[in-house]
Amino acid sequence: MPNNSVDKTIELIASGDKGALADLYGRAKTQVYSYALSVLKNRSDAEDALSETFLEIWRCAPAYRPKGKPMAWIITITKNLCYMKLRERSKFSDEPADFDSLVDQSALSPEDRATIFAVIEDLDEAEREVIILHAIVGLKHREIAKILSAPLSTVLSRYQRAIGKLKKTLNDEKR
Repeated sequence: MPNNSVDKTIELIASGDKGALADLYGRAKTQVYSYALSVLKNRSDAEDALSETFLEIWRCAPAYRPKGKPMAWIITITKNLCYMKLRERSKFSDEPADFDSLVDQSALSPEDRATIFAVIEDLDEAEREVIILHAIVGLKHREIAKILSAPLSTVLSRYQRAIGKLKKTLNDEKR
């Protein structure tokens, strides 16, 4: 999703263009939902966060200032909404994340899908969040660091640690 076209779409949303909001929703819903699901670990709550994110985009679009990173702005809105929802719950959910909805079912065999879900579940929260933001949402490490309010070195460390765990688990699965 080219940043310039997303910036222009947000500009159209700011001027009240509901069609532009629908266009942005169609282009960004997978990334927003994936991130919300990784934080909230509940399909229903992630769907709520998805809807609330686009309502907030509609509300905040006039204040948006293009800086070449519109997805980072969108994911920051999603992050804030998710954390607000977690605070409202007053505790983290014990329900497992619904990673099944993040993966194209037709592209994977049942064995491959089971392996992916198993290795993702082996990651701790911070590692899973960085992997999903980078691999599924497509953000750069610097953008992730800004969203998570963490030093870039921390994000890189989490990413490398997660990749190491994923490789180890996958290698163990092959044996």
